Amino acid sequence: DGLAVHNGGGEHLWRPLTNPTDLQISTFVDANPRGFGLIQRKRDFRDYQDLEAHYEKRPSLWIEPIGDWGDGGVFLVEIPSKKEIHDNIVAFWRPKDALHAKGEYTFTYRQHWESGKSYRPEIAQVSATRVGRGFDPNTWLFVLDFLGENLKTAGPPENIRGLVNASPGTIQHVVSQPNPETGGWRLSFELAPGRESASELRAQLVLGEAMLSEVWLYRWTA
Repeated sequence: DGLAVHNGGGEHLWRPLTNPTDLQISTFVDANPRGFGLIQRKRDFRDYQDLEAHYEKRPSLWIEPIGDWGDGGVFLVEIPSKKEIHDNIVAFWRPKDALHAKGEYTFTYRQHWESGKSYRPEIAQVSATRVGRGFDPNTWLFVLDFLGENLKTAGPPENIRGLVNASPGTIQHVVSQPNPETGGWRLSFELAPGRESASELRAQLVLGEAMLSEVWLYRWTA
C-alpha cells in the first residue's frame, strides 16, 4: 500500500504507492533513520478479490537500522507496469556520500517480515487515499481517511484541523471532520495545480502544535 518511514527527526511518514505513467524516483532525505519499509495495510480479501494471488496475505517488510547510518536518504522507485506479475516498486537506503569500488562499508539492520506490526506509531495512521477530479475541472480532489485510538480522545472535533501544503500549486477547500462509519477521521482538500505538471503534497492532522497523525506525502502528476 505504501512506503513508511520513521525518520531520524522522529516524524512518521506515509507515502501511498502508485502505478505511474512515467518512471518516478522520490528521495526522503534523512540522517540516522529509525526505520523504513514497504507496508501493506489492507488485509481484507474484499480489497483485492483475487482467489489466486491473495494479496491481502502478502507480508510487509520493515527495516530497523542498528547503529549510526549517518546522512543519506530513503529512495522510492515506482516503475510503470501494465501487468500485475511485474514487481515495480523498490525502496532502499542510499548514503549521502558515494560508495566507491573496493571500499568497505558496514550497515547493520534487522528485517521484520510480517503483517506490519513492527510499524505501529502511537499517532493516527492513514487508512485510505482517494484521488479524483474536483468540482472545478481544473482541480483535483483528495480524500484521506485516518484511524487511531488517539483521535478518540484528542479533544473537541472543531479543534482538530488538517495541515495541508503543496509545492507547487494551491490548496483550497480543506475540510477536516469525524468519520462515523470508520470511527476515525476524514481530511479532504482540492489541489489547483495551474499549469504545473507535478506537485509534492503533504498533509497531517494536528491539534494546535501537536501532531495527531503521521505525515501523508504524495506526488501528483498530470
